[in-house]
Amino acid sequence: MSLEFLDDVSLRERHTFGMDVRARRFAVFTDLKQLPALLQEARGHGRVLWLGGGSNLLFTRDFDGLVVQVALTGVRTLAAAGDDILVEAAAGENWHGFVRRTLEMGAFGLENLSLIPGTVGASPVQNIGAYGVEVKDRISEVVCADLDANGRLITLGNADCRFGYRDSVFKRQAAGRLLVLAVRFRLSRRPTPQTGYGDIGAELARMGCADAPTPLDVSDAVMHIRAARLPDPARLGNAGSFFKNPVLDRRAAAALTERYPSLPHYPAGPDRVKLAAGWLIEQAGFKGLREGDAGVHDRQALVLVNHGQASGKEMQALAHRIQDAVLARYGVALEAEPVIL
Repeated sequence: MSLEFLDDVSLRERHTFGMDVRARRFAVFTDLKQLPALLQEARGHGRVLWLGGGSNLLFTRDFDGLVVQVALTGVRTLAAAGDDILVEAAAGENWHGFVRRTLEMGAFGLENLSLIPGTVGASPVQNIGAYGVEVKDRISEVVCADLDANGRLITLGNADCRFGYRDSVFKRQAAGRLLVLAVRFRLSRRPTPQTGYGDIGAELARMGCADAPTPLDVSDAVMHIRAARLPDPARLGNAGSFFKNPVLDRRAAAALTERYPSLPHYPAGPDRVKLAAGWLIEQAGFKGLREGDAGVHDRQALVLVNHGQASGKEMQALAHRIQDAVLARYGVALEAEPVIL
């Protein structure tokens, strides 16, 4: 398929915050055969951004370089034995669409991650997670192009990805070097719904299927919960949760929860406790705050929103205000989830 390079392209519709920023050079990557031409073009630019769904980005200015929209598509079953089924999805596949497709295939395990914005290619980078599930628990392998070796294809096993909380090798040691092309998921044909996290159980009860929910029921429940609490990026610009839930050692967390008994907290490994960043932000007085067109969502304080014409710098300034206030009040440092450019 032919590859077209465009100059001075608006990125407003290509990232979920919806800032009116522009790329000096732009192309859409739809076929692996285009990779050599893309790498040749990339050598002529100081900066290259490989863009998925743009759901985890905050642009603070125009991008003075080459932006490549990764739009590789395709879903296929690689192997099936007993209850196990190995499914591969190309990096440009819509994440939520892929989750629903696996359910249609009778391949279970991703249902708690329904309605998360973005693409399949971003899922291992961020190690996306929601409602008690992290995608690392279902990833078998990640197929990548090594950009420092002329796009040589390599396959990383789960351990090679060095997954952590909202973290992976793709964000650290391999940042800018390994481009995710496809992800392979080890799913199950035996349904084992996970309903014990958050409000899933209550939503299933409201739906009338709490006694014997199917994975599709769990997906529907998660969708209902997220739709009720989180803004649709198509209507209100946002990047989902703007801050990571902070993880503290058990002693520091115990001191905080003793002082603030209503602070939600969850186990996060040996001697580690995860705190609810949204609660900290709300209690610090930021829920529903609006400064010009930059604001904090009125139903979920963890989400920063663009009411229309906010700039990335205005959004970043609001984020810094929130971080400073939470640190001063609780002694907890909040870390931004989106990549800030």
